[in-house]
Amino acid sequence: MTTPVSSAATGHSPSAVTQRPRRRRSTRWVAIAFVAPLLVYLVVFYAYPLIENVTMSLHRFDRGSFVRGGAPFVGLDIYREVVSDPRFWRVVSQTATFTVVSILFQYVIGLALAVFFHGGQFRLSAALRGMFLVPWLLPVIVSGTVWQWMMNPDSGVINSFLGVFGIDPVWWLNADNALMSVTIANIWLGIPFNLVILYSGLQNIPTDLYEASSLDGASPWQQFWRITMPLLRPVSVITVLLGLVYTLKVVDIIWIMTTGAGSSQTLATWSYGMAFGKGASTVIRYSQASAVGTILLLVALAFGVVYLVMQRRRED
Repeated sequence: MTTPVSSAATGHSPSAVTQRPRRRRSTRWVAIAFVAPLLVYLVVFYAYPLIENVTMSLHRFDRGSFVRGGAPFVGLDIYREVVSDPRFWRVVSQTATFTVVSILFQYVIGLALAVFFHGGQFRLSAALRGMFLVPWLLPVIVSGTVWQWMMNPDSGVINSFLGVFGIDPVWWLNADNALMSVTIANIWLGIPFNLVILYSGLQNIPTDLYEASSLDGASPWQQFWRITMPLLRPVSVITVLLGLVYTLKVVDIIWIMTTGAGSSQTLATWSYGMAFGKGASTVIRYSQASAVGTILLLVALAFGVVYLVMQRRRED
């Protein structure tokens, strides 16, 4: 014989028991409502364009099929044409030079400035740090136009400055020197980003380590290599990785200064020129532009995978 247990004996009313599933459902719907805008944004502005780009690189589009549709599927033929193009490996070399030199100088100069501001607490320190952020805050079209004017061979301020020391004018933006010119401008644009990130990383290093090492007789140079660099390594890796991904896809500053002409042509500007450049020969090369864009994406993805593997090994 069983005895019914009253709700008063258990301490739980039937209404409280039924409210729990309702609360869980309401909480779940609230979470979905918060996540939904992000998912929609990622699908519309990332997933869909990525899928369309890959699809276009696998179909041969011309002017008519781009408007009406019905482009024939050609598989990897577009990629073979791009790789076999005589300009491809030259552009790859210029892209590698532009990326490596930019990241190297951005990191070294940004690290030097971060260490300087972190170690020297003087009255105008905050104001000077703010001034170094100006290149990062300016619109790229303004920065590119200013650098184009500064590098003008006839009336540019750089050649005027060099003329004070008796140096002949340099044709900064011609075909041979274009890569050097856009690299200098891009280094100037990227220094503030490295300064901000590395300065934040330096602030997270305990000052007790420096005090203890100074008591042991360590010099500032030894403190930098034995304390600062090892503890700053995780921040440095992510800074270099983000700089690499950004520099690979730089188009604006190069296009404003040289329109990607001569030695300043990179994979990003080559792709942009084939898809949106002037002239009938470039208007119809959407498939080739998509193939180059996909190659750039794969390169950036490869470096991202390398970073994740390094991070996992470090955690293990």
